[in-house]
Amino acid sequence: MAQELPLMRKATAVWLVENTSLTFSQIASFCGLHELEVQGIADGDVASGIIGQNPILSGQLTREEIERCEKDQNAHMNLNRSVASTVKSSDKKIGRYTPIARRQDKPDGIAYLLKYYPEITNSQIKKLVGTTDKMIDSIRDRSHWNMKNIKPRDVVLLGLCNQSQFNDILHNENAEKEVEKPKRKKKKVTKK
Repeated sequence: MAQELPLMRKATAVWLVENTSLTFSQIASFCGLHELEVQGIADGDVASGIIGQNPILSGQLTREEIERCEKDQNAHMNLNRSVASTVKSSDKKIGRYTPIARRQDKPDGIAYLLKYYPEITNSQIKKLVGTTDKMIDSIRDRSHWNMKNIKPRDVVLLGLCNQSQFNDILHNENAEKEVEKPKRKKKKVTKK
């Protein structure tokens, strides 16, 4: 997937170089490439063998947008609004796969969360790390079979979750604490 995106950019740039009179800088800014790379595409040095992808057929651009930018060399092409609105991040819950090499890091991540965030709940740890209650409890009460080798390490640096997920869990935890705090009543002081 990571390899596809640069190829799609180059494929779009190849088509724009071959079929329009846009400047290299206009094509480069739209495709997210360097201007010299676009010049290399035009010279045939870069992207040889890549078949051009028509951005009009894919809905990225309109013919009118290309014509507008061909007339004004300082104009920048804008992505078609209908395409921009359909590109959304999926809110659908997807099962998280942890590579075998990282599975041994889960106990370290759990130990980190328990040490530096003792108020964190098991459900919050399960969301971040993707583990079980049994694993969390065994680390919490220090009965885990490999406890002597477990060192608290940051879950974000271990790659078990990203920083935004970590911040969301902590923000929700702090918000729940605020709700749980009883409001203190102020006593009225009367002067005699």
